Amino acid sequence: MSIRPVKHESMAVPTMEGAGVKLHRVFGFGEPSMTDPFLMMDDFRNDNPAEYLRGFPWHPHRGIETITYVLAGTVEHGDSLGNRGLLGAGDIQWMTAGSGIMHQEMPKGDFAGRMHGFQLWANLPSSLKMTAPRYQDIKSTDIPVVVDDDGTAVRIICGNFWGKAGPVDGIAAEPIYLDVSVPPGKTKRLPVDTYRNAFAYIFAGSGTFRDASKPFGVRVEKEVNGEELNIRDMSGNRTLVVFDTGDEITVQAGEKGIRFLLVSGKPIQEPVAWHGPIVMNSHEEIRQAMRELQNGTFIKAGH
Repeated sequence: MSIRPVKHESMAVPTMEGAGVKLHRVFGFGEPSMTDPFLMMDDFRNDNPAEYLRGFPWHPHRGIETITYVLAGTVEHGDSLGNRGLLGAGDIQWMTAGSGIMHQEMPKGDFAGRMHGFQLWANLPSSLKMTAPRYQDIKSTDIPVVVDDDGTAVRIICGNFWGKAGPVDGIAAEPIYLDVSVPPGKTKRLPVDTYRNAFAYIFAGSGTFRDASKPFGVRVEKEVNGEELNIRDMSGNRTLVVFDTGDEITVQAGEKGIRFLLVSGKPIQEPVAWHGPIVMNSHEEIRQAMRELQNGTFIKAGH
Protein backbone atom coordinates (compact mmCIF):
# COMPACT_ATOMS: atom_id res chain seq x y z
CA MET A 1 0.00 0.00 0.00
CA SER A 2 1.26 3.50 -0.81
CA ILE A 3 0.18 6.59 1.12
CA ARG A 4 -0.86 9.53 -1.05
CA PRO A 5 1.25 12.59 -0.21
CA VAL A 6 -0.35 16.02 -0.18
CA LYS A 7 0.42 18.00 -3.34
CA HIS A 8 -1.69 21.10 -2.70
CA GLU A 9 -3.47 22.80 0.16
CA SER A 10 -5.45 26.04 0.27
CA MET A 11 -8.15 27.83 2.19
CA ALA A 12 -11.62 28.44 0.78
CA VAL A 13 -12.01 32.06 -0.38
CA PRO A 14 -15.00 34.30 0.48
CA THR A 15 -17.07 35.20 -2.57
CA MET A 16 -20.61 36.10 -3.63
CA GLU A 17 -22.91 34.23 -6.00
CA GLY A 18 -26.53 34.15 -7.10
CA ALA A 19 -28.56 37.15 -5.95
CA GLY A 20 -26.03 38.11 -3.30
CA VAL A 21 -25.34 34.89 -1.40
CA LYS A 22 -22.15 35.09 0.62
CA LEU A 23 -20.22 31.82 0.56
CA HIS A 24 -16.70 30.37 0.35
CA ARG A 25 -15.22 29.03 -2.90
CA VAL A 26 -13.12 25.93 -2.26
CA PHE A 27 -11.84 25.73 -5.85
CA GLY A 28 -13.06 26.49 -9.35
CA PHE A 29 -12.91 28.63 -12.49
CA GLY A 30 -9.18 27.99 -12.85
CA GLU A 31 -7.05 25.23 -14.30
CA PRO A 32 -9.21 22.13 -13.72
CA SER A 33 -6.64 19.37 -14.28
CA MET A 34 -5.66 19.09 -10.60
CA THR A 35 -9.20 18.13 -9.53
CA ASP A 36 -10.46 16.62 -12.83
CA PRO A 37 -13.30 15.49 -13.18
CA PHE A 38 -14.44 18.03 -10.56
CA LEU A 39 -14.69 21.62 -11.70
CA MET A 40 -15.78 23.71 -8.74
CA MET A 41 -16.86 23.46 -5.13
CA ASP A 42 -18.63 25.99 -2.91
CA ASP A 43 -19.08 25.94 0.87
CA PHE A 44 -22.31 27.82 1.58
CA ARG A 45 -22.33 27.56 5.38
CA ASN A 46 -23.75 30.76 6.82
CA ASP A 47 -25.59 31.68 10.03
CA ASN A 48 -26.91 35.05 8.85
CA PRO A 49 -30.14 34.79 6.80
CA ALA A 50 -29.60 38.26 5.30
CA GLU A 51 -26.53 36.86 3.55
CA TYR A 52 -28.22 33.92 1.83
CA LEU A 53 -32.03 34.27 1.65
CA ARG A 54 -32.00 35.88 -1.81
CA GLY A 55 -30.69 32.59 -3.08
CA PHE A 56 -29.90 31.50 -6.60
CA PRO A 57 -32.75 32.58 -8.94
CA TRP A 58 -33.32 31.07 -12.38
CA HIS A 59 -30.08 30.27 -14.22
CA PRO A 60 -28.95 27.81 -16.89
CA HIS A 61 -26.67 24.76 -16.69
CA ARG A 62 -25.25 22.62 -19.48
CA GLY A 63 -22.50 20.03 -19.75
CA ILE A 64 -22.04 19.31 -16.03
CA GLU A 65 -23.48 17.64 -12.97
CA THR A 66 -24.13 19.53 -9.73
CA ILE A 67 -24.06 17.82 -6.35
CA THR A 68 -25.74 19.66 -3.45
CA TYR A 69 -25.24 18.34 0.10
CA VAL A 70 -27.25 20.05 2.85
CA LEU A 71 -26.08 19.90 6.47
CA ALA A 72 -28.52 22.36 8.09
CA GLY A 73 -31.51 24.35 6.85
CA THR A 74 -33.35 23.61 3.60
CA VAL A 75 -32.97 24.31 -0.11
CA GLU A 76 -36.09 24.59 -2.26
CA HIS A 77 -35.43 23.89 -5.92
CA GLY A 78 -37.37 24.08 -9.16
CA ASP A 79 -36.55 23.76 -12.85
CA SER A 80 -37.74 24.31 -16.41
CA LEU A 81 -38.95 20.69 -16.62
CA GLY A 82 -41.48 21.25 -13.86
CA ASN A 83 -39.54 19.46 -11.14
CA ARG A 84 -39.91 20.81 -7.61
CA GLY A 85 -38.42 19.62 -4.36
CA LEU A 86 -37.07 20.43 -0.92
CA LEU A 87 -33.68 19.33 0.40
CA GLY A 88 -33.35 19.09 4.18
CA ALA A 89 -30.51 18.40 6.60
CA GLY A 90 -28.44 15.43 5.46
CA ASP A 91 -30.10 15.25 2.02
CA ILE A 92 -28.31 15.13 -1.33
CA GLN A 93 -29.33 16.26 -4.81
CA TRP A 94 -27.32 15.04 -7.78
CA MET A 95 -28.45 16.94 -10.89
CA THR A 96 -27.24 15.96 -14.33
CA ALA A 97 -27.71 19.12 -16.40
CA GLY A 98 -26.71 17.41 -19.64
CA SER A 99 -28.04 19.21 -22.72
CA GLY A 100 -29.42 22.05 -20.67
CA ILE A 101 -31.75 23.01 -17.88
CA MET A 102 -32.95 26.20 -16.21
CA HIS A 103 -33.31 25.96 -12.46
CA GLN A 104 -33.31 27.87 -9.21
CA GLU A 105 -32.23 27.07 -5.66
CA MET A 106 -33.64 29.05 -2.73
CA PRO A 107 -32.07 28.40 0.70
CA LYS A 108 -33.83 28.79 4.04
CA GLY A 109 -32.20 28.50 7.46
CA ASP A 110 -33.14 26.22 10.32
CA PHE A 111 -34.65 27.42 13.64
CA ALA A 112 -31.28 29.00 14.53
CA GLY A 113 -30.86 30.68 11.15
CA ARG A 114 -28.19 28.24 9.99
CA MET A 115 -27.90 27.40 6.28
CA HIS A 116 -25.06 24.92 5.90
CA GLY A 117 -24.04 22.82 2.92
CA PHE A 118 -21.84 22.33 -0.11
CA GLN A 119 -22.20 22.29 -3.87
CA LEU A 120 -19.76 20.41 -6.08
CA TRP A 121 -19.65 20.53 -9.89
CA ALA A 122 -18.57 17.42 -11.81
CA ASN A 123 -17.69 17.58 -15.50
CA LEU A 124 -19.37 15.43 -18.12
CA PRO A 125 -17.32 13.85 -20.93
CA SER A 126 -18.01 15.14 -24.44
CA SER A 127 -20.04 12.01 -25.25
CA LEU A 128 -22.54 12.84 -22.46
CA LYS A 129 -22.65 16.64 -22.45
CA MET A 130 -25.87 16.67 -24.46
CA THR A 131 -27.55 13.81 -22.61
CA ALA A 132 -31.05 14.24 -21.18
CA PRO A 133 -31.16 16.08 -17.82
CA ARG A 134 -32.10 14.10 -14.72
CA TYR A 135 -32.25 14.36 -10.94
CA GLN A 136 -31.42 12.05 -8.09
CA ASP A 137 -32.87 13.41 -4.84
CA ILE A 138 -31.63 11.35 -1.90
CA LYS A 139 -33.02 11.62 1.62
CA SER A 140 -30.65 11.54 4.57
CA THR A 141 -32.17 8.31 5.86
CA ASP A 142 -31.23 6.54 2.60
CA ILE A 143 -27.51 7.32 2.90
CA PRO A 144 -25.64 4.43 4.56
CA VAL A 145 -23.29 5.12 7.47
CA VAL A 146 -20.48 2.71 8.33
CA VAL A 147 -18.80 2.97 11.75
CA ASP A 148 -15.43 1.31 12.24
CA ASP A 149 -14.15 -0.21 15.49
CA ASP A 150 -12.26 2.96 16.44
CA GLY A 151 -15.36 5.14 16.05
CA THR A 152 -14.57 6.50 12.59
CA ALA A 153 -17.91 7.10 10.82
CA VAL A 154 -18.32 7.36 7.04
CA ARG A 155 -21.50 8.48 5.24
CA ILE A 156 -21.36 6.94 1.76
CA ILE A 157 -23.11 9.31 -0.63
CA CYS A 158 -21.80 7.87 -3.88
CA GLY A 159 -19.63 4.89 -4.78
CA ASN A 160 -18.55 1.77 -2.91
CA PHE A 161 -16.63 1.97 0.34
CA TRP A 162 -15.99 -0.51 3.15
CA GLY A 163 -18.41 -2.97 1.59
CA LYS A 164 -21.32 -0.54 1.27
CA ALA A 165 -22.69 1.28 -1.79
CA GLY A 166 -24.02 4.83 -1.76
CA PRO A 167 -27.50 5.55 -3.18
CA VAL A 168 -26.37 7.84 -6.03
CA ASP A 169 -25.60 5.87 -9.20
CA GLY A 170 -25.08 6.16 -12.95
CA ILE A 171 -22.60 9.04 -12.71
CA ALA A 172 -20.14 9.52 -15.57
CA ALA A 173 -16.98 10.01 -13.49
CA GLU A 174 -17.84 7.07 -11.21
CA PRO A 175 -17.06 9.26 -8.20
CA ILE A 176 -16.72 8.28 -4.59
CA TYR A 177 -18.17 10.96 -2.29
CA LEU A 178 -17.79 10.40 1.46
CA ASP A 179 -18.50 12.39 4.62
CA VAL A 180 -15.86 11.19 7.10
CA SER A 181 -15.66 11.76 10.87
CA VAL A 182 -12.57 10.59 12.79
CA PRO A 183 -12.60 10.74 16.62
CA PRO A 184 -10.11 12.87 18.58
CA GLY A 185 -6.51 11.67 18.45
CA LYS A 186 -7.20 8.74 16.13
CA THR A 187 -5.10 7.97 13.04
CA LYS A 188 -6.97 6.45 10.11
CA ARG A 189 -6.02 5.04 6.73
CA LEU A 190 -8.68 5.24 4.04
CA PRO A 191 -8.42 3.52 0.64
CA VAL A 192 -8.57 5.56 -2.58
CA ASP A 193 -8.28 3.99 -6.02
CA THR A 194 -4.84 4.63 -7.52
CA TYR A 195 -6.19 5.93 -10.84
CA ARG A 196 -8.48 8.59 -9.38
CA ASN A 197 -7.88 12.21 -8.52
CA ALA A 198 -8.77 12.80 -4.88
CA PHE A 199 -9.24 15.66 -2.45
CA ALA A 200 -10.41 16.25 1.11
CA TYR A 201 -12.27 19.29 2.38
CA ILE A 202 -12.20 19.82 6.15
CA PHE A 203 -15.26 21.46 7.66
CA ALA A 204 -15.05 20.63 11.36
CA GLY A 205 -12.26 19.98 13.84
CA SER A 206 -8.67 19.68 12.66
CA GLY A 207 -6.06 17.12 11.74
CA THR A 208 -3.05 16.30 9.60
CA PHE A 209 -2.97 14.41 6.33
CA ARG A 210 0.48 12.93 5.96
CA ASP A 211 2.60 10.49 4.03
CA ALA A 212 4.34 7.59 5.72
CA SER A 213 7.13 9.69 7.24
CA LYS A 214 5.97 13.17 8.21
CA PRO A 215 2.84 15.12 9.10
CA PHE A 216 1.48 17.89 6.89
CA GLY A 217 -0.26 20.99 8.13
CA VAL A 218 -1.24 24.38 6.84
CA ARG A 219 1.57 26.96 7.06
CA VAL A 220 0.17 29.86 9.05
CA GLU A 221 1.35 32.86 11.02
CA LYS A 222 0.61 32.63 14.73
CA GLU A 223 1.46 34.84 17.66
CA VAL A 224 3.23 32.94 20.44
CA ASN A 225 4.34 34.84 23.54
CA GLY A 226 4.03 38.11 21.66
CA GLU A 227 6.13 36.89 18.74
CA GLU A 228 4.77 36.11 15.26
CA LEU A 229 5.92 32.71 14.07
CA ASN A 230 5.49 30.99 10.70
CA ILE A 231 4.72 27.39 11.60
CA ARG A 232 3.05 24.24 10.37
CA ASP A 233 -0.41 24.06 11.92
CA MET A 234 -3.02 21.35 11.74
CA SER A 235 -5.35 21.66 8.77
CA GLY A 236 -8.69 22.98 9.99
CA ASN A 237 -12.05 24.37 8.97
CA ARG A 238 -12.43 25.30 5.28
CA THR A 239 -9.11 23.72 4.22
CA LEU A 240 -8.82 21.95 0.83
CA VAL A 241 -6.24 19.17 0.65
CA VAL A 242 -5.46 17.69 -2.79
CA PHE A 243 -3.61 14.38 -2.86
CA ASP A 244 -0.95 13.03 -5.18
CA THR A 245 -0.92 9.44 -6.42
CA GLY A 246 -1.19 6.38 -4.19
CA ASP A 247 -3.85 3.94 -3.04
CA GLU A 248 -4.74 5.28 0.42
CA ILE A 249 -4.69 8.44 2.50
CA THR A 250 -3.77 8.84 6.14
CA VAL A 251 -5.37 11.32 8.50
CA GLN A 252 -4.58 11.99 12.15
CA ALA A 253 -7.40 13.73 13.98
CA GLY A 254 -6.73 16.64 16.33
CA GLU A 255 -7.96 17.05 19.89
CA LYS A 256 -11.53 17.78 18.77
CA GLY A 257 -11.61 15.15 16.04
CA ILE A 258 -11.95 15.94 12.35
CA ARG A 259 -14.80 15.86 9.83
CA PHE A 260 -14.17 16.18 6.12
CA LEU A 261 -15.50 15.35 2.69
CA LEU A 262 -13.35 12.82 0.82
CA VAL A 263 -14.06 12.94 -2.91
CA SER A 264 -12.41 11.07 -5.78
CA GLY A 265 -13.18 10.45 -9.45
CA LYS A 266 -11.74 9.22 -12.72
CA PRO A 267 -10.18 12.12 -14.65
CA ILE A 268 -11.88 12.89 -17.98
CA GLN A 269 -8.81 14.57 -19.53
CA GLU A 270 -10.68 16.60 -22.14
CA PRO A 271 -10.51 20.31 -23.05
CA VAL A 272 -12.66 22.54 -20.81
CA ALA A 273 -14.39 25.71 -22.04
CA TRP A 274 -16.16 27.72 -19.30
CA HIS A 275 -18.95 30.24 -19.32
CA GLY A 276 -20.22 30.29 -15.76
CA PRO A 277 -22.57 27.31 -15.28
CA ILE A 278 -22.17 26.18 -18.89
CA VAL A 279 -19.12 23.96 -19.42
CA MET A 280 -18.30 22.49 -22.82
CA ASN A 281 -15.19 21.37 -24.72
CA SER A 282 -14.77 24.31 -27.08
CA HIS A 283 -15.49 28.03 -27.23
CA GLU A 284 -17.66 27.44 -30.31
CA GLU A 285 -19.89 25.15 -28.23
CA ILE A 286 -20.14 27.93 -25.63
CA ARG A 287 -21.12 30.44 -28.31
CA GLN A 288 -23.73 27.98 -29.59
CA ALA A 289 -25.19 27.66 -26.10
CA MET A 290 -25.35 31.46 -25.80
CA ARG A 291 -27.18 31.72 -29.14
CA GLU A 292 -29.66 29.07 -27.99
CA LEU A 293 -30.29 30.93 -24.73
CA GLN A 294 -31.05 34.06 -26.74
CA ASN A 295 -33.34 32.42 -29.32
CA GLY A 296 -35.19 30.15 -26.90
CA THR A 297 -33.84 26.77 -28.07
CA PHE A 298 -31.56 26.03 -25.10
CA ILE A 299 -33.98 23.50 -23.57
CA LYS A 300 -34.14 20.50 -25.92
CA ALA A 301 -37.49 19.01 -26.96
CA GLY A 302 -38.10 15.52 -25.66
CA HIS A 303 -35.67 15.94 -22.76
